[in-house]
Amino acid sequence: MNSIADNICAVRKRIAEVAADCGRGEDSVQLLAVSKTRSPDELRDAYAAGQCAFGENYLQEALDKIEALADLDIEWHFIGPIQSNKTRAIAGHFDWVHSVDRAKVARRLSEQRPGGLAPLNICLQVNISAEPSKSGCLPDEVEALAREVATLPNIRLRGLMAIPAASEDPEEQRRPLAAMRELLRQLQQEHPGLDTLSMGMSADMEAAICEGATQVRIGTALFGPRDYGAKTPVGTAT
Repeated sequence: MNSIADNICAVRKRIAEVAADCGRGEDSVQLLAVSKTRSPDELRDAYAAGQCAFGENYLQEALDKIEALADLDIEWHFIGPIQSNKTRAIAGHFDWVHSVDRAKVARRLSEQRPGGLAPLNICLQVNISAEPSKSGCLPDEVEALAREVATLPNIRLRGLMAIPAASEDPEEQRRPLAAMRELLRQLQQEHPGLDTLSMGMSADMEAAICEGATQVRIGTALFGPRDYGAKTPVGTAT
């Protein structure tokens, strides 16, 4: 079995190769390690291998890790669905939030962001495949939501996030990812500061990079398959 360090090295190599094939620089794509259900020791191993950005889905589990790893200079990303009663803790402990899909949540994050912290980086989650089981605003709702979120203090609108419907067909993978790229391009006409497309996971990372992803959210390829039965996340943000 490969070590976490070996896996990080292999994934970074994949990112660099795909980016080069698409005419992009390696530095144009950030690797975000999806660390839900992973132990603080596993995150320490990843950090020792040079991985500094981690994405968490479950709030209480994330807060426990943030406390346990407070001695490390980690960039924490919240990537799970958000309940309104979870926003204060999210606003106070994370650097990025990828899963804002309604104005109420954005307003609460802005109001509850502690004054001593830098503005909270925000991505709007888009349900690009219109799946009933997934969070996110619909594509035709993004423009109005972006306009409202962009006016809020204490947060900085950075771009868009999506979890497209799963497919093993590379062409099917690219269709919704291309739609996300175009959606961001349209928003940039009104909001030129937007610079982030958070999309692509272990199974569709290559397609996402080719369609302009600036952050890929990788878990299994770094840490191996998850054993949800071994640990039940506490205080989920679903």
